[in-house]
Amino acid sequence: MGTDTGALRGARRPAPRVISALVGAALALFATGCTGGTMPDDSRRPLPTTSRGPIDASPTPSGAPSAVTDARWDAIEADLAARGVTAAPSLVSAESITWPNGALGCPQPGEAYTQALVDGMRVVVDAGGATYDYRFGRGDTPRLCE
Repeated sequence: MGTDTGALRGARRPAPRVISALVGAALALFATGCTGGTMPDDSRRPLPTTSRGPIDASPTPSGAPSAVTDARWDAIEADLAARGVTAAPSLVSAESITWPNGALGCPQPGEAYTQALVDGMRVVVDAGGATYDYRFGRGDTPRLCE
């Protein structure tokens, strides 16, 4: 029994450009992890960064730890004062971090954030026996992560 090649000749095949476009779109979806559902919340997990070594936490003549600029230390003290904290803060830790987005690792429900890498810092202080976790982006305005 023979094959009827006449029926196959009349059928239209997709152009190579269409196939390439479909394969490219499928690869792009696969590469971005798109599953059709909601995207996982990676905003609380900082990206690993290259470190310039341990951050120097020794106080400068102004009283701010040298790893934290005077402007950032003043902003932390001002924020604590606005919260009614009268005890002087002491540095627990300070680290440079590249955050995965503008939430700085501390997203708030209902808020929208820049979806780009943000170089910043996490500064943890102790004041009056309580610990405060401050996040900074590129600027000197702290965000308290509660």
